[in-house]
Amino acid sequence: MLGFYAVVAIVLLCIAYAGPEETMRLFAYLDLQLRYALVRFRMMLLRRKLKQQLIKDLPEFNKLIKEHTKDDR
Repeated sequence: MLGFYAVVAIVLLCIAYAGPEETMRLFAYLDLQLRYALVRFRMMLLRRKLKQQLIKDLPEFNKLIKEHTKDDR
């Protein structure tokens, strides 16, 4: 319950100091930053998954390249 009162007090102080429009801009900015952090986290997971898959498929790829270059000669 104390956390709720603290959040309400902070919002009221933001509105009193900067006005409602600037407070809404602040919350919009925080929302965008949180969404961007989520996207970066997902990208990190996808990068790690792709890297592991590429490492796993590398020997097969090298084998195909050797066969392809051997056929060209």
